[in-house]
Amino acid sequence: MAQALDKGVLTVSQLLQLDGLTIPAYQRPYKWTERNVNQLFQDLRLYKEKSAYRLGTLVFHRDEHEELLNIVDGQQRTLTLLLSVYAIIKERRHDLVRQDLSEQLDTLKEPLEAVMDGQQFDSEISQRNLHQNYLEVKRLVCRSEFTEQHIDFLLNRCEIVIFTLNNISEAFQFFDSQNARGRDLEPHDLLKAYHLREFSEQEQYLKASTVAAWEALESNELATLFAEYLYRIRRWALGHSARYFGKNEVGLFKGVNIDHVAHFPYVESLRIAHHYVDDYNSQYHRKIDGQERVFPFHLDQMIINGRRFFEMSAHYQNQVKAIVSAEHGESDTFLGIKLTEKAQEILYVLNNYSNRHRTGDKYVRAIFDCGLIFYMDKFGTAELCSAIEKVFVWAYRLRIKQQVVQLATMDNHVMNHNLFRVIKDAILPSDVLSIPLQSLTDADNKNNTRKGNAAKDPLVKLFKVMNYYE
Repeated sequence: MAQALDKGVLTVSQLLQLDGLTIPAYQRPYKWTERNVNQLFQDLRLYKEKSAYRLGTLVFHRDEHEELLNIVDGQQRTLTLLLSVYAIIKERRHDLVRQDLSEQLDTLKEPLEAVMDGQQFDSEISQRNLHQNYLEVKRLVCRSEFTEQHIDFLLNRCEIVIFTLNNISEAFQFFDSQNARGRDLEPHDLLKAYHLREFSEQEQYLKASTVAAWEALESNELATLFAEYLYRIRRWALGHSARYFGKNEVGLFKGVNIDHVAHFPYVESLRIAHHYVDDYNSQYHRKIDGQERVFPFHLDQMIINGRRFFEMSAHYQNQVKAIVSAEHGESDTFLGIKLTEKAQEILYVLNNYSNRHRTGDKYVRAIFDCGLIFYMDKFGTAELCSAIEKVFVWAYRLRIKQQVVQLATMDNHVMNHNLFRVIKDAILPSDVLSIPLQSLTDADNKNNTRKGNAAKDPLVKLFKVMNYYE
């Protein structure tokens, strides 16, 4: 019978005997490595004389319908403990002197195997780390210095603080509040916590699937998406500097809660789109025609809090990846559009010129990528080849004019010649494509100070072919 938990403290042995212990599908992959395993065993060596040692906190959601105890927070630690105790049973049970430990391990064997048999780890990351960590644990528990005292300490004096909630929404909120007081969260983690709390009462059932989709994205991919693309584009489109995306800047991605905000005129277009899309997709006709509308997101629009924020993040993760991949492709098409020879040449040079890996060149490539992404977010593939040419000349004139390009240099270039404001205010593609850009001369060229270097520079050659270098 499952133990009735609200909050309390359990030993590792008690934890691993809980009925229905489950890693839910929405959890992120198991990412602890051998380094984390060794840190755990180092702690066992250091603190084995203590009467009790706290290993951390677990947050559970009790699914009474399925009779499951879902781990909302703490799966990395729990799985590592499970691997450790299972390895002890397999590798050390047969030669233990202490009868009480032998009997305790016999008691643990069945519930441990039940947990393992009931779990599915579809992620290759999880599978790899579980395998590698189990091998490392076996090596550690087989060492002569890992004594029966250490086994007793791990099972009976290492403790976990347990919090169990029956409501999944409350479990997520509790997890987020615990993290806010604990480890230093990434900005996108803070946004996740905020927007989970902004879910409407009618959408609480969508939280689990929403978190699963979010956690399916690598943390570093989310960090890159927000810091290098979404944050910069939104800030530059507003005419503001965009150098560093940190915790103090997350407010840029907090907007309105459709269910709570008053019927101000500026909100009505968002409210109409929000409800229309949901209504369209829920009609029985969709079961016949198979059509589905996605919310019409725009990079510079007001954020709709809650579910739409997560949908927006996934939308732009896919959009940015598709555009950047198309830029780096060797094809003569770009997202289905036939490229002109000039547009092909621009992308080929940007992907192959020898200095492209320098820090300054990466900054310039960043504003080229952001400029093209923002243009396509507004106008799609209309006049795409001309847009590639215009954004290239606008961005890379900075590289030719400056010997050293730093983060501040990049930001100042955008602020002084703000193509993002032009795109934001444009009504037609021609409003962007017709902006004047001055041609450069050798006197402007600070990137090629040595005599003869300018003639060899592939960027300068492109500018000359395009009549932007005299």
